Amino acid sequence: MSTWVWIVVVVVAIVVIIVLALTLRRNTGSRKLDRRRAEAGELRQEAQQRIGTAGRREAAAEQEVEGARREREAAEDALRRADAVDPDVPDAPNTTDTPDADR
Repeated sequence: MSTWVWIVVVVVAIVVIIVLALTLRRNTGSRKLDRRRAEAGELRQEAQQRIGTAGRREAAAEQEVEGARREREAAEDALRRADAVDPDVPDAPNTTDTPDADR
C-alpha cells in the first residue's frame, strides 16, 4: 500500500478515537449531572420534611403559649377576686367603704 493510504487510515482512526473519547466524556458528565440532580432532589425532599415538622412544632408551641397565657390570666383574675374579698389586704377596693356606695 502506498503512503497516502496509511495516512488516511491513521487520520480516520484518530478521528474515531476522538469521537469515542468525547462520547464517553459526555456520558460521564451526564451521569455526574444526573447523580447531582438526584442528590439535590433528596436534599430538597428532606428539607421539605424538616420544614413540615418545624411548622407542626411551631403550631404546637403557639397553642401551648396561648394556653399558658389563658391560665395565667385566670390565675391573676382569681388572685384579684381573692384580694377583693380579703379584708386584710390594704389595697383591695372594698365596695361597702367607697363613697359611691352611699349614693
